[in-house]
Amino acid sequence: MPRRVVGVTLDNLEQLPRRCRRCVYWEVPPHLREQVEQFGETEVEKEAWVSSVLLEWGSCGRIVYSGEIPVGFVLYAPPNAVPRAAAFPTSPPSADAVLLTAFHVLPEFRGSGLGRALVQAVVADLTGRGVRAIEAFGDATEEESGDEHVCVVPAGFLRSVGFKTVRPHPRWPRLRMELRAGISWKADVEAALERLLGQVSVTTAESSAVRA
Repeated sequence: MPRRVVGVTLDNLEQLPRRCRRCVYWEVPPHLREQVEQFGETEVEKEAWVSSVLLEWGSCGRIVYSGEIPVGFVLYAPPNAVPRAAAFPTSPPSADAVLLTAFHVLPEFRGSGLGRALVQAVVADLTGRGVRAIEAFGDATEEESGDEHVCVVPAGFLRSVGFKTVRPHPRWPRLRMELRAGISWKADVEAALERLLGQVSVTTAESSAVRA
């Protein structure tokens, strides 16, 4: 089944898993989260956050589809747009990095390279925008399995796709991927995505030549 990756917008935000649309773990300060959840305003807050980041900074997420089904997503933003970041013991994130926050692939689609494809899509986006690095807070004690919903990406997964620990912690290490290194394989990102997503890109001129 053909696969594709698209940017997160207000029009497709509703295609995130329902519990992820309702989760504001990253988007509101910890001391306000309970109040927001109590009054049932989490989806409104999530939409407001995405809208604000899109307007003030630009693209802040990717969704991967298998056919017409959304099967995974990732969100990312500058650290000053992520209230939860300040609460981690390994904070603050580096000033030159964008923070990867929410990340999820449906259980039945894991193990097929979609998580790596999402990370590569983020790298391609941010490298093209001149960002130097991506950082993330990892959970060193949990691995996402089954249908479990986790708000912090397992540190093991982050390491498997190229992140390195820059501030250790028994539970909440901070990890980093240098995009200066990523620049060296920037040319391979689109090719890798094409292989993973089953897409082949050709120019109109090349297509015309083949037909001729």
